[in-house]
Amino acid sequence: MKKVSIIGATGYAGAELLRILHNHPEAEVVHITSESHAGEAISDIYPHLKGIYDQKLMSMKDIEVIGQDSDFVFIGLPHGHAMKVGKALENMPVRIIDLGADYRFTDTDVYEAWYKVPHIHKDAPRVYGLAELYREQIRDAKIIGNAGCYTTASILALAPLAKHHLIEVDTIVVDAKSGVSGAGRSAKQANHFPELYDSFKAYGVATHRHTPEIEQAIADLSGEETVLNFTPHLVPMSRGILSTCYAKLKEGVTADMVTAAYEMMYGKEYFVRLIGLGGYPATKNVRGSNFCDLGWHIDQRTGRVIVLSAIDNLVKGAAGQAVQNFNIASGFDEKLGLDMVPVYP
Repeated sequence: MKKVSIIGATGYAGAELLRILHNHPEAEVVHITSESHAGEAISDIYPHLKGIYDQKLMSMKDIEVIGQDSDFVFIGLPHGHAMKVGKALENMPVRIIDLGADYRFTDTDVYEAWYKVPHIHKDAPRVYGLAELYREQIRDAKIIGNAGCYTTASILALAPLAKHHLIEVDTIVVDAKSGVSGAGRSAKQANHFPELYDSFKAYGVATHRHTPEIEQAIADLSGEETVLNFTPHLVPMSRGILSTCYAKLKEGVTADMVTAAYEMMYGKEYFVRLIGLGGYPATKNVRGSNFCDLGWHIDQRTGRVIVLSAIDNLVKGAAGQAVQNFNIASGFDEKLGLDMVPVYP
């Protein structure tokens, strides 16, 4: 049994972590924190947790106590804050899984350029937490930088093509759509119901911070410097991401070669489901689950491959992936606490 704490438990990802960990037979939640709701019961903030979690939220000012009591600390804070927690816990045996961006980049200069804050824990021993690609590094990691939601969908879609050198990596275009929960729980006018309902829009064009995260992974897999276009869109639904990824196939690459690459990389992966050549993944089919569904198409006219990827942004794109990383790092079966059937319809 591992003792775990959640720093920033009142965000959507924190609440989803609590939902998943409740059914995890080897995890005991010992502390949950919130600076804005310290002293309140988590079930008063999230009534769906009534009678399941009625623990009171504490302040993370007691970080040393939290660290001493925990085997793992999950951090669900905005960027710029997790590194302070990591710094405070660096000399303690507790392990960290950060659901934010602070520990995702191998080059902290890239982080600082895109996130506009100084990184105060540059020498932190960290690994990138995309389980299917970095499983071996995750096993013994002190700090795991959980992959982002858009990035999980997009990297998993492109990884076999990049690893097997089937595409020209400088031709990648990622067009992705997310449910509103990806924007967080804080009230914003742009996310107000009358602003969102019956509407569909792009945002962060050419500037979204998940761009360099995708580039980092594709460059790592392909061995080639990668610069790509990433455009996110907001869809009036609460959960889900559909990522459509385009790339030019290298000369002589066939549909059979593309299919073989996906089967080689993901054929034995439980949480990546191959819908296959000509398939159409849908967010409804992964809702509430840790699955990523992948389908791909070959456009013979343009010589491009088009890959479709569907995930639940709060599960495989956040809390579920964090628990999958927790399982790997703990030596547990990866499916533990995560073997959930998607919620349909």
